[in-house]
Amino acid sequence: MVSALAAHDFEQARALSVASAVLDPEVPCVTVADLGILRSVDIIDGVAVAKVTPTYSGCPAVLAIELAVETALLDAGFEARIERVISPAWTTDWITPAGREKLRAYGIAPPGKTSSSKMALFGEIVVACPRCASQNTSKISEFGSTACKAQYQCADCKEPFDYFKCI
Repeated sequence: MVSALAAHDFEQARALSVASAVLDPEVPCVTVADLGILRSVDIIDGVAVAKVTPTYSGCPAVLAIELAVETALLDAGFEARIERVISPAWTTDWITPAGREKLRAYGIAPPGKTSSSKMALFGEIVVACPRCASQNTSKISEFGSTACKAQYQCADCKEPFDYFKCI
């Protein structure tokens, strides 16, 4: 016979697994867990409570992400509630190594691990091309396909690409 504690732990792990698999709507190569915006999922009084931190306060995808996590949990048979957690603020340092590799493989240069620097967001940095790894790149625009990315171009392979800005 399975104890109530073991059953609770199993359901909590299952809820976390379900929520962790939700893809980011703006960058569909990574999950909310890869990005580190899914903070936790706990079963509280029979309800799966997912805590989500937006990448930044004006992110237009935050509601879509919260609804996608809630829907995934509901589809898996859980009662669900989403809690938005804004402190501490999300940082690109929370992107997992697997998430960084998924971004690179998708053609988006992942952010460096420099978010604690005041120059991280607006400083000029060397960004390696995600396609050919050349560092002979230049910024074309401060904003790429979304506000959290800048547009770069590689001088060697000539390909344009997004760079996920450090925050």
